[in-house]
Amino acid sequence: MKAETIFQVCNSAAPIGWLLMAIAPRWKWTKRLVLSGLYPLLFGLVYLALILGYFGEAEGDFQSLAGVSALFQNPFALTAGWIHYLCFDMMIGAWEVTDSQKHKISHWLIIPCLFLTLMFGPIGLLAYFVVRYIKTKRFLHAD
Repeated sequence: MKAETIFQVCNSAAPIGWLLMAIAPRWKWTKRLVLSGLYPLLFGLVYLALILGYFGEAEGDFQSLAGVSALFQNPFALTAGWIHYLCFDMMIGAWEVTDSQKHKISHWLIIPCLFLTLMFGPIGLLAYFVVRYIKTKRFLHAD
C-alpha cells in the first residue's frame, strides 16, 4: 500500500474520533471506540506496521534536526510520524474527556481544549490543565 493511501485513511478516520469526543462524550460508542483507547490502539497498530516495514529503509536519525529532517524525507517514515501524532493526541483528548467527567467539569469547557489538543497538541493539554485547576483547584493528574 502507498504511504499516501495510509496517510489518507488514517487522516480521514481521525476526525470521527474527535467529533465523537466533542459532541457525544457519554455515548456508548464513543466510550467503546475512543475513550476505551481502541481508536488510538488501531492507529498504534498502523504505526507499528509502518515502523516494522519501512523504518530501516529511511535515511536519517533522531540525533539532530538535520537527521530528523532526512528521516522524514521518506514518505513512509513521514506517515508514521503523522500517525504517531494522531494516536498520542487522541489519547490525550480521551484522557481530557474522561478526567473531566470524573471531576464533573462541564463538557462545554472541554470542547475548546479538545480543539486545541487536536490542532496544537501540548497547548490543548495546557488549556485542559488550566480549566481543571480553575474547576477543581487541582492542577496535576496525581492530585
